[in-house]
Amino acid sequence: MSNSPDHLRKIRSIADYQLRRGAGEALFPKGVTVDLSPTTKRIRFISLNGELLATLKPTNSLFALTLAGASRLLKEFKPVTLRVIINKDVEEVIRHGNNVFSKHVISADNEIRPLDEVLVVNSGDTLLAVGRAILTGEEMLAFKRGIAVKIRRGVDGGNHE
Repeated sequence: MSNSPDHLRKIRSIADYQLRRGAGEALFPKGVTVDLSPTTKRIRFISLNGELLATLKPTNSLFALTLAGASRLLKEFKPVTLRVIINKDVEEVIRHGNNVFSKHVISADNEIRPLDEVLVVNSGDTLLAVGRAILTGEEMLAFKRGIAVKIRRGVDGGNHE
């Protein structure tokens, strides 16, 4: 475990790069706990008050968000930033961790790129799931077939990655 200012600066910089400017401070306030890998001594898990916010993936040095981390970003960024908005017909299956198909997307942030971490919400901006974009935000709206977002975890369970 570490509470080093250098680690805080590093994880905030990665979040700003990966998500958006301002995401680092919103996601990782002062007081976060940084857990290091016991073998490599690299940053692995970031939590706040015992709740995991994100995992730093060793394969690409980018974050995989948890629902707790996604909730913090949802409060900080105005709609439609970082969001994929789905129609209400599939809300229940997405809550349980099923993937989002393009035909169910009613709006998406135009700045979403493939492999970005995204927040899947309903039209009322309620968090349903967190996942990884497969398509750009524009493609999610243009395409009528195929997976738009691979869900990592839905709010009612379901873990796919």
